[in-house]
Amino acid sequence: MSEPRVRPATPDDARAIAVVHHTAWVETYSGLLPAVHWETDTVEHRTERWQARLIEPGATPPSVAVVDGRVVGFGKASATRVKEGIPPVRSDELWSLYVIGECHGTGVGALLLDAVLPPTRPAELWVAEGNPRARRFYEKHGFRVEGAEFTDDLGIVEMRMVR
Repeated sequence: MSEPRVRPATPDDARAIAVVHHTAWVETYSGLLPAVHWETDTVEHRTERWQARLIEPGATPPSVAVVDGRVVGFGKASATRVKEGIPPVRSDELWSLYVIGECHGTGVGALLLDAVLPPTRPAELWVAEGNPRARRFYEKHGFRVEGAEFTDDLGIVEMRMVR
């Protein structure tokens, strides 16, 4: 495996990001979501959504991690949002960070996180309660469970972490 590099995503990355996004969701949430969910949550559907997101005027694109010419992860941080009526407690939020399973433990996730959210920047994120691997990763990078939580429209309990 070559050294990973991080760069801003372009519209040409839509399908590659969709593959990473879908693959990471299958790897992480298969045991948390009903089988019927995967009938509509497809790579094709995610590709369409990413094609639209990557050409939104004024939108900050996510960053992608590339290894051996292949997108293996992506991340995005931006201004915080009110989630389910819960006001933010930091000005910056990690909106997403996904890395395919074969790259877990290789440093790709940490490289992406540092690229989109420098380690000294206070921030918040929302993580699935049923995803202890992600929670341990974020704890390693200075985040702690803050106490706010909600159940999303898929029935997954989301917990806020802050640093």
